[in-house]
Amino acid sequence: MADYDNILFEKKGHLAYVTLNRPERRNAIDPATSAELKDAFEAFKADDDLWVAILTGAGDKAFSAGADLLAMSQSLSGKGGDSGAMTAAFAGITRGYECWKPIIAAIHGYCLAGGLELALSCDIRIAADNAQFGLPEPKRAIIPGATGTQRLPRAVPLAFAMELLLTGDRFDAETALRFGLVSRVVPRDQLMETAEAIAHSILKNGPLAVRYIKQAVMQGREMSFEDGLRLEAELAGKVFRTEDAREGPLAFAEKREPQYKGK
Repeated sequence: MADYDNILFEKKGHLAYVTLNRPERRNAIDPATSAELKDAFEAFKADDDLWVAILTGAGDKAFSAGADLLAMSQSLSGKGGDSGAMTAAFAGITRGYECWKPIIAAIHGYCLAGGLELALSCDIRIAADNAQFGLPEPKRAIIPGATGTQRLPRAVPLAFAMELLLTGDRFDAETALRFGLVSRVVPRDQLMETAEAIAHSILKNGPLAVRYIKQAVMQGREMSFEDGLRLEAELAGKVFRTEDAREGPLAFAEKREPQYKGK
């Protein structure tokens, strides 16, 4: 695994851990951190031995408080490099990242602005009971430009999304759960345990089937229902021809745990 200055990237079996590691800055994301996240997630995508990832933030205060505003102001004023690094490739996976392996966000503390946009780019979101969410950009006369205006209305009811987007107000973990932004809220000290339990439950399944399911859902939601059904049939045909699809029923018939290889 590569060494990074602003994140941690670890591998345990088929599970990857990506951790924002700027707790002194509430895990704010500057251009260098964006570049490191992109590199780590590209490595996750390319590694056939990695099947699921968990994304979280170091320390006790934040998953991520969003973009590093000092770095952003320097970029916008021409003093700190390319401002495009704060939008087009922000946080590595918010835009231009197509990967059918599941990514789980384990969220605690502040999950604001670009931090929420990063969490919205994940497939499953688990929140600690101390999590605070929000897209406060309009309070600073900017917009959630790292896909927030597009992802939030697809994740929660439109009226709720519009209220949050236009006011910039924060909301707590229970509100996030009530509107479906997260699938579970757990005590802070059980956050990683819960995320890992979900990851290991996924890891017991055929990895290619898991990836085709994600692909069918994510691409199908942008299609008509009939086109989505055609995509589903196409992907089902592909998975039926894999070694794992033969191993699963055989293991069930032989009353043993399947040994999936991702082939």
